[in-house]
Amino acid sequence: MRLVFALLAFLTFIQPATAADDSNGKLTVLLDWFVNPDHAALVVAKERGLFEEAGLDVELIAPADPSAPPRLVAAGQGDIAVTYEPQLHMQIGEGLPLTRFATLVETPLNTLVVLRDGPVKSLADMKGHTVGFSVGGFEDVLLKTMLKQENLSLDDITLVNVNFALSQSLVAGKVDAVIGAFRNFELNQLDIEGHPGIAFYPEEHGVPVYDELVLVAKNDRVDDPKLRRFVDALEKATLWLTNHPDEAWALFIKSHGDLDDELNKRAWDDTLPRLAKRPGALDRYRYERFAEFMKESGLIKQVPPLDSYAVELK
Repeated sequence: MRLVFALLAFLTFIQPATAADDSNGKLTVLLDWFVNPDHAALVVAKERGLFEEAGLDVELIAPADPSAPPRLVAAGQGDIAVTYEPQLHMQIGEGLPLTRFATLVETPLNTLVVLRDGPVKSLADMKGHTVGFSVGGFEDVLLKTMLKQENLSLDDITLVNVNFALSQSLVAGKVDAVIGAFRNFELNQLDIEGHPGIAFYPEEHGVPVYDELVLVAKNDRVDDPKLRRFVDALEKATLWLTNHPDEAWALFIKSHGDLDDELNKRAWDDTLPRLAKRPGALDRYRYERFAEFMKESGLIKQVPPLDSYAVELK
C-alpha cells in the first residue's frame, strides 16, 4: 500500500524540472515490477543507509504499468528506471533517449520451463507441443533460437498467449511448456506446489548471454555526479549482502514483511549469486554481441554505437 501511495504522489507531483534538479540528493528509482529479491541490492542499500551516506535521498517506486518506467525516465519524469537489457536495445531502436549506467542482475533469468513429469524431456521433444507465453517479441526470438539447435522451428510448436499465468497454465495442462518463466521464481513456485519443473536455459541453447536487469537514465543525466555515488552505494550493498546473505534477508523482509514466505526466500537464495558484483562495469563486447543478435533476429533495425546507450560512469 505504501508503494501505491508513493507512485500516486510521484505521478501527481513530479515535474521534469524536479527530476533534473541537481541541487539536492534526491533520486527517484522506478522499478520494473513490485519489490522482489531481484531488487535486493537496491533495498539493502536503502535500508542500511548506504544511499544516505552517499548524500542521496533515494525513493524506490513500484510501477502501476511495468512497461512505463523507461518511458517516464526518457520523458524526464523520474531519474532512474530498472529495465531489461533486451528491452533496452528495443527502446533505443524506438528512439528513447536512455543510457544504461549500471547492472543489477548480470545473467539471464528467462527460461523455457516444462513439468518434470510432462511429455517434454528435452528440447528435441518440443515438436508438436504447445508453449505458453506472456509477452511476444523477444520471447519468440528466444524460443526460435533455442529450437533451432534441435533443427526445429516455431512452425513445429503451437504458441498460446497465457498472459502472465505461466505456472498456472503449465500445471493445469493448458500448455506443455512456458517461455518467459524466471529461473529464480517460477521454478521455485512449481516445486513448492508439488509440480517440479525442468528449465532449459537460453544461454546454453544458442542465445548470447545478456544482463537481465539494468539501470538506465536519460541521456542528458548521465553526467550527474549523483549517479556515480548511487552506483558506489549499490556496489557496497551488493558485496555486503553477498557476504551476509541471512542478515540481508532479515533486513529485506523487515522492510517488506509481505514477502516473508517460502517462495521469496528461495528466490532470494537463487538470485544472490546472479547479482552484479561490479554494477558499474560494462562488458562492451557482450553488449555489442547481443545487439548484433537482436538485429539479426529482426528486433532492431540497426546497431547504434555502444557509447550512445551504455556507459561506465567516471
